[in-house]
Amino acid sequence: MQIRQADGSDLNAVAGLFNQYRIFYGKQNDAAGAARFIGERLTLQDSVIFVAAACREGREALWEAAGFVQLYPSFSSLSMSRLWILNDLYVAKEFRGHGIGRRLLHQAKEHAARSGASGITLSTHPDNLAARRLYESAGYVLDSEFLYYNLSQ
Repeated sequence: MQIRQADGSDLNAVAGLFNQYRIFYGKQNDAAGAARFIGERLTLQDSVIFVAAACREGREALWEAAGFVQLYPSFSSLSMSRLWILNDLYVAKEFRGHGIGRRLLHQAKEHAARSGASGITLSTHPDNLAARRLYESAGYVLDSEFLYYNLSQ
């Protein structure tokens, strides 16, 4: 398996995974919208995306995108430091159970350290038990100090 920072040449692969990710969370299939959104992120460089490529079992020459993680930059006023929001983590169904999610989390952690960030924050659906187990096993701690609110427009 290989993990690297995505660039414009990865647009179709990452957009396909991003579309699958959105479908996983109950959104409508929108391949064109996914490509537009990921294309904007890559062009504007306002997020950092790492993509994992893996070989299909028994097919050494056939590499394909297996998963991705997307990080958005932010800041913590209380710690007066940079932090990253891990907004999206997805591993394609056929590649799950092979440690790809864990490797993507590790890549995100290394990126945060290289950028001088004080940490990474994320949220997930309470029912996504597999993701919660993964995050907790990777050292993420459920926040019990703050309540989070959202305002939709």
